[in-house]
Amino acid sequence: MTDSLFAAAYQCLVETDLDRKAACADALQANWRAGRLVVDRGVDLPDVMEAGRPERPVLVEARGLSKRGAGTPEGRAALVHAVAHIEFNAINLACDAVYRFRDMPEAFFGDWIGVAAEEAQHFRLLRGRLQELGHDYGDFPAHRGLWDMAQRTAGDVLARMALVPRVLEARGLDVTPGIMERLRRAGDERTADLLVIILRDEIGHVAAGTRWFRQICAARGLEPEAEYFRLLDQFLRGELRCPLHLEARRQAGFSESELTRLRAMCDQR
Repeated sequence: MTDSLFAAAYQCLVETDLDRKAACADALQANWRAGRLVVDRGVDLPDVMEAGRPERPVLVEARGLSKRGAGTPEGRAALVHAVAHIEFNAINLACDAVYRFRDMPEAFFGDWIGVAAEEAQHFRLLRGRLQELGHDYGDFPAHRGLWDMAQRTAGDVLARMALVPRVLEARGLDVTPGIMERLRRAGDERTADLLVIILRDEIGHVAAGTRWFRQICAARGLEPEAEYFRLLDQFLRGELRCPLHLEARRQAGFSESELTRLRAMCDQR
């Protein structure tokens, strides 16, 4: 028995229950690998303006979030919650890439289905750790920056690959080592060890974005580096959060020329 790949991705994208969404991402990968999903590009499904999520956490502007220090139990819980929120949203972003960009090759779908399943596993790990710390997902406010960028890039897969994996998720590569160090200084080896796993996987996710960004540029006759920085200027006005984790970005496919230009942008701040 086969089902539409895009209908399956849609169901995962709009699911609001935390456990069911993570399970849906697992099932999406299992059914894709087993050949039970057909690429029916003409399937009639609604546009998705808002991804499914539970009523909590309350969403606020990023600048309205309090600083998450690792020095207190409450601060560590808030820090874990912030990372869990990113991983939860990343499930939606991966499913949305599959659901929205239906003219892409099947290898594209396979990559982002795999990403969705890994993000679901990350979310489970972090939610479990949050519960060990006496809290749960939804106990702290969070921001909607990742999904906002998904909406802004909904009309162009090239912009999506540039701005989500290669900017927002790459920022995760930059900040995670510092978070791990803070946690270890505070004696929280358990959470730091979880972030080692997540950082390893996230390098692969950014690498997938890099690979597809370059393939789409080649198909459109665009020079990748020039197009990347043009999109940075268009969507972010050239703003860049620093410092950069250069080695992780290298592993994720950033060229030395790109890193040189990004470092120059940091130096200009």
